[in-house]
Amino acid sequence: MLVQLGRLGRHIFLGVAWSLTLGLGLAGAQTFAPASEGNDVYASAQRWLTDSLAQQGRDLPLRLEVEVGQLDPRLNLAPCQQIQPYLPPNVRLWGRARLGLRCVQGPTKWNVFLPITVKAWGPAWVIKSQIVPGTTLTEADAMATEVDWAENYSPIVANQADWVGKTATRMLSAGQALRQGMVKDPQVFQSGAQVRVVVVGTGFEIVSRAQALSAGVVGQGAKVRMDNGQVVNGTVSDAQTVRLVL
Repeated sequence: MLVQLGRLGRHIFLGVAWSLTLGLGLAGAQTFAPASEGNDVYASAQRWLTDSLAQQGRDLPLRLEVEVGQLDPRLNLAPCQQIQPYLPPNVRLWGRARLGLRCVQGPTKWNVFLPITVKAWGPAWVIKSQIVPGTTLTEADAMATEVDWAENYSPIVANQADWVGKTATRMLSAGQALRQGMVKDPQVFQSGAQVRVVVVGTGFEIVSRAQALSAGVVGQGAKVRMDNGQVVNGTVSDAQTVRLVL
């Protein structure tokens, strides 16, 4: 679960990286006035990134850094009076990305891509030592620290309550930040187990016995066979109960 922990103040570090409030999913383009040295693509990229990132996601608890790469040194770009930065389709400012830069006013039109790396530093839970799949996690298994959320597209599991008591779905290594897909709710009964079925309707509640036809995980669906042979689907409430709402 991604959480909001308050608004961060904005700090801009000019040059190679900027520390800003997080911005995602930017699709618009902005045309800048001519750079002071004519064909200054880096100045145009810097202004666009600074403005775009500062306007987005102001409530996310992240400290953003943008590392700007270099254009191919073999490029010999013609002078340009207006450079238009933009995000290519299906590209967002997260992790490794690229920023498009095109000349919209000049003797020769050109279009280039500038590599950038967006790092979003924020609170997370990091595994202390190796954990094998199927292990139930406890508070002692991870520690709170700051990590780069943008290192992976899978969302960070930021709340302790969202992983304590759950089981590891894969091998977890020391220093690894907990992300969605790494943990799941524990299985509370096997297929074939006898369970209690609570049927809830308008103004009534019926309790019956049934046999589980699938494994049960709290909060997820399970298929059961009632005493009369009818097969129904309900939601697992606890280790012995499946709830069915009519």
